[in-house]
Amino acid sequence: MGQIQYSEKYFDDAYEYRHVVLPPDVAKLLPRIVSSLKYVFMFRTEWRAIGVQQSRGWVHYAVHRPEPHIMLFRRPLNYQQQQENQAQQSMLAK
Repeated sequence: MGQIQYSEKYFDDAYEYRHVVLPPDVAKLLPRIVSSLKYVFMFRTEWRAIGVQQSRGWVHYAVHRPEPHIMLFRRPLNYQQQQENQAQQSMLAK
Protein backbone atom coordinates (compact mmCIF):
# COMPACT_ATOMS: atom_id res chain seq x y z
CA MET A 1 0.00 0.00 0.00
CA GLY A 2 1.43 3.39 -1.03
CA GLN A 3 1.51 6.43 1.18
CA ILE A 4 -0.64 9.52 0.82
CA GLN A 5 1.54 12.54 -0.01
CA TYR A 6 0.75 16.05 1.21
CA SER A 7 2.06 19.18 -0.48
CA GLU A 8 3.41 22.20 1.30
CA LYS A 9 0.80 24.94 1.76
CA TYR A 10 0.55 27.73 -0.79
CA PHE A 11 -1.48 30.94 -0.57
CA ASP A 12 -3.38 33.71 -2.31
CA ASP A 13 -5.14 36.74 -0.81
CA ALA A 14 -8.07 34.76 0.60
CA TYR A 15 -7.08 31.11 1.05
CA GLU A 16 -4.33 28.70 1.90
CA TYR A 17 -4.15 25.66 -0.35
CA ARG A 18 -2.59 22.25 -0.47
CA HIS A 19 -2.92 19.24 -2.68
CA VAL A 20 -2.96 15.62 -1.66
CA VAL A 21 -1.66 12.86 -3.92
CA LEU A 22 -3.33 9.51 -3.41
CA PRO A 23 -1.58 6.22 -4.19
CA PRO A 24 -3.38 4.01 -6.74
CA ASP A 25 -4.90 1.65 -4.17
CA VAL A 26 -6.50 4.60 -2.32
CA ALA A 27 -7.43 6.49 -5.51
CA LYS A 28 -9.70 3.57 -6.45
CA LEU A 29 -11.91 4.58 -3.52
CA LEU A 30 -12.61 8.06 -4.93
CA PRO A 31 -16.06 8.84 -6.33
CA ARG A 32 -16.02 8.62 -10.10
CA ILE A 33 -16.40 11.64 -12.35
CA VAL A 34 -20.15 11.86 -12.95
CA SER A 35 -19.95 13.67 -16.29
CA SER A 36 -17.42 15.73 -18.17
CA LEU A 37 -18.69 18.84 -16.34
CA LYS A 38 -19.29 17.63 -12.80
CA TYR A 39 -17.21 15.92 -10.14
CA VAL A 40 -18.41 14.72 -6.79
CA PHE A 41 -16.47 16.61 -4.12
CA MET A 42 -15.92 14.79 -0.87
CA PHE A 43 -17.03 15.86 2.59
CA ARG A 44 -14.52 15.79 5.46
CA THR A 45 -15.91 12.52 6.78
CA GLU A 46 -15.50 10.91 3.35
CA TRP A 47 -11.89 11.96 2.72
CA ARG A 48 -10.96 11.04 6.28
CA ALA A 49 -12.50 7.59 5.71
CA ILE A 50 -10.05 6.91 2.86
CA GLY A 51 -7.10 7.96 5.01
CA VAL A 52 -6.55 11.65 4.26
CA GLN A 53 -5.57 13.38 7.50
CA GLN A 54 -5.50 17.14 7.89
CA SER A 55 -6.25 19.70 10.55
CA ARG A 56 -9.65 21.39 10.75
CA GLY A 57 -11.03 23.73 8.13
CA TRP A 58 -9.80 22.11 4.93
CA VAL A 59 -12.39 21.70 2.15
CA HIS A 60 -12.06 19.53 -0.96
CA TYR A 61 -12.80 22.15 -3.63
CA ALA A 62 -11.39 20.97 -6.97
CA VAL A 63 -9.96 18.09 -8.95
CA HIS A 64 -6.93 18.18 -11.22
CA ARG A 65 -8.72 16.59 -14.19
CA PRO A 66 -5.66 15.11 -15.92
CA GLU A 67 -4.78 13.41 -12.63
CA PRO A 68 -7.97 12.76 -10.60
CA HIS A 69 -5.91 11.04 -7.86
CA ILE A 70 -4.72 14.55 -6.87
CA MET A 71 -7.21 16.13 -4.47
CA LEU A 72 -7.15 19.92 -4.09
CA PHE A 73 -8.00 21.48 -0.73
CA ARG A 74 -8.33 25.01 0.60
CA ARG A 75 -9.31 26.87 3.76
CA PRO A 76 -9.56 30.57 4.64
CA LEU A 77 -6.33 32.31 5.54
CA ASN A 78 -5.62 32.39 9.28
CA TYR A 79 -8.27 29.72 9.92
CA GLN A 80 -6.42 28.15 12.85
CA GLN A 81 -5.68 31.50 14.47
CA GLN A 82 -9.34 32.52 14.16
CA GLN A 83 -10.42 29.24 15.79
CA GLU A 84 -7.98 29.72 18.66
CA ASN A 85 -9.17 33.30 19.20
CA GLN A 86 -12.81 32.15 19.31
CA ALA A 87 -11.94 29.44 21.83
CA GLN A 88 -10.13 31.94 24.05
CA GLN A 89 -13.05 34.36 23.89
CA SER A 90 -15.44 31.56 24.85
CA MET A 91 -13.25 30.67 27.85
CA LEU A 92 -13.13 34.30 28.98
CA ALA A 93 -16.91 34.68 28.65
CA LYS A 94 -17.50 31.86 31.16
